[in-house]
Amino acid sequence: MTIERFEDIIAWQKAKQLSVLVYKAFSQSKDYGFKDQIQRASVSVMNNIAEGFERKSNKEFKQFLYIAKGSCGEVRSMLCLATELEIISDDKFKELLKLAEEISKILDGFIKTL
Repeated sequence: MTIERFEDIIAWQKAKQLSVLVYKAFSQSKDYGFKDQIQRASVSVMNNIAEGFERKSNKEFKQFLYIAKGSCGEVRSMLCLATELEIISDDKFKELLKLAEEISKILDGFIKTL
């Protein structure tokens, strides 16, 4: 199966979902530095998948997928801190962490196929 648009990539779809959930989860946070950082990291996951795909070179795409995976790790790290600081509930933490871990696994598999 050939992917014709980055919007068809499952990892991108899930990363977009993660971004929306992160924005909603932290919308009321008054810690603007923290909120900005986790939002930017979550958006970086989906944008790097999109940008890499649009480069039309497997080598470049792979590099952007590594960057996306790194940003996904950053989101997971910040989620751990957010729950420790009680910025988000344990349930919200578990939901977001599960999705972020799933995206990392998908990216890992995608990188290996390239």
